[in-house]
Amino acid sequence: MKIILLSIVIGLVAGLLGALCGVGGGIVMVPAFVSILGFGQKQAVATSLAIIIITALSSTINNARAGNLIDWKIVAAVGIASALTAWFGTDLMRNLSNQTLTRTFGVVLVVFGARMLIKG
Repeated sequence: MKIILLSIVIGLVAGLLGALCGVGGGIVMVPAFVSILGFGQKQAVATSLAIIIITALSSTINNARAGNLIDWKIVAAVGIASALTAWFGTDLMRNLSNQTLTRTFGVVLVVFGARMLIKG
């Protein structure tokens, strides 16, 4: 029961930050799954990606309903390109160690976070 309650709290935080920042919640879920739920990095990434399907669909429907501008041409182009590379990326992920994945994730967060803070 405790793991379900912790999962709900993680979901609430990830959903809110994902909707506010457009990050799909993965920046919250992956570290939380590893540090709070005790997942390995690979399991955390795979679980987060599955959840993002649901959260992205929910927020996309709500944004479209509210009249927010969604550039569907960009959605198609980026969606197809990212889906193709994600397919191969999951093969790569399975071949890397949890430690390597954790470090890669951390570096990506720091680099993009710093860039956003600097360019504001």
